[in-house]
Amino acid sequence: MKILGVDPALTVTGYGAIDFKENRLSFLEAGIVKTSSRQTLPQRLDKIYQALTKVISEVRPEVAVLEKVYVHYRHPTTAYILGEVRSVIVLACARNNVPLVEYAATRVKKAVVGQGLASKHQIQRMVANMLRLASIPKYTDITDALALAITHSSVMKVDKIKNDCAYFRKSS
Repeated sequence: MKILGVDPALTVTGYGAIDFKENRLSFLEAGIVKTSSRQTLPQRLDKIYQALTKVISEVRPEVAVLEKVYVHYRHPTTAYILGEVRSVIVLACARNNVPLVEYAATRVKKAVVGQGLASKHQIQRMVANMLRLASIPKYTDITDALALAITHSSVMKVDKIKNDCAYFRKSS
């Protein structure tokens, strides 16, 4: 299963695609979509939409993963802008019939590092290790996106074990 993780932001949106087959993770591709503050908001959102639509058409993921929104109440503008960026990502997925799932940041950290309060540096190192990358990606936006994809593979693995156990109980 191809899984696309997306870490949304107006200035730098990160994305990362992995393949999860037979309980093994394989790195497919990752990158960023960078916009300039000199562009208008509609231009920036369009650039993110177009770039992610292209990534989706090339990678052909079976599912996309976003982080659940958490924004501190003292920063309402951040929530507003993040919501707009997430909207174009959701639209790109909908237009390409890619199902979307969301996980809380603490769930992602726990799945990748083993604890919900892991640092960005710990996430970077674990993602690089899990995907056998030659080096740690320059942007944390990339490792955050890959961490989202890895989390979904982990959740799928647990769900499969639960289903297998339920089947075993029924047939015994």
